[in-house]
Amino acid sequence: MQPIQFIIELPASLRILSILLLAIIAHFIVRELRRLSQWMLAPTPQTGVSMTESFARRYPKLATLMTVFVSAITFTIYFVAVGLILKELNVSLKAYLASASVIGLAIGFGSQGLVQDVVIGLTLIFSDAMNIEDLVEISGQIGKVEEIGLRFTTLVNLYGQKIYIPNRNIGIIGRFRRGYIRAYVDIQIPDQGEDKEISENVRATSQGMYDQHRSIILSEPEIFKVKEAKAGKWRYLRVKFHLWPGQSSLIETTFKQRVIALLKKLYPDYPDWMITVTYKAE
Repeated sequence: MQPIQFIIELPASLRILSILLLAIIAHFIVRELRRLSQWMLAPTPQTGVSMTESFARRYPKLATLMTVFVSAITFTIYFVAVGLILKELNVSLKAYLASASVIGLAIGFGSQGLVQDVVIGLTLIFSDAMNIEDLVEISGQIGKVEEIGLRFTTLVNLYGQKIYIPNRNIGIIGRFRRGYIRAYVDIQIPDQGEDKEISENVRATSQGMYDQHRSIILSEPEIFKVKEAKAGKWRYLRVKFHLWPGQSSLIETTFKQRVIALLKKLYPDYPDWMITVTYKAE
């Protein structure tokens, strides 16, 4: 005696409703997952500091892997959702998986660039070349690393512009370990100059530059005490700036000219060459 099989077929309207429901749920999960990732890594509008800055700085590799996890789970959710929707349309899941495998192989053989992107992306993720929030220079582009994906590495430059660099185009990576470059401005004080008067005027000019260009000058300038040069009898005042890389012209031209104009008002014969700008590590 053969067992009786009960086959319940849903009405067409319910099938359409279930398909729409699956699509909406998959899209909602992916959207919320991405929103959570952005909330954790993106800076807040009020402070410009990440909600989990300490987490990202203490565990940069984990923050980097988070972006890969989001990409992988997004693909998995959509892949499963499409399979369930096809099942509602009476399409065999075995056929779906088989076709996906064939298509994947065809894409793999036909898109060597895609394979290079994935391999290089994985190499970047599991190496110490760069991490999320690092300030780097890649392919002539300077920006903070927002995401290291399997296909693209995303940078955010000085203007807030997102730059998507295919991983296969990444050859040389210039990494700014502290997230800035250091500019030192040495201002030679004339023999008849008053140290206190010059220091106060230079401090005010430096603070004005910082207030006006905070996106380029990344922290308040540091004014050192007046020192005497060992190789001579002249004195100098040093100002240190932390700059966004590639923006040194702001100090070499604007700031330098403002200080020269200021000193010429106090000392008309003050020569331009007495102010120098250098860049070096601490």
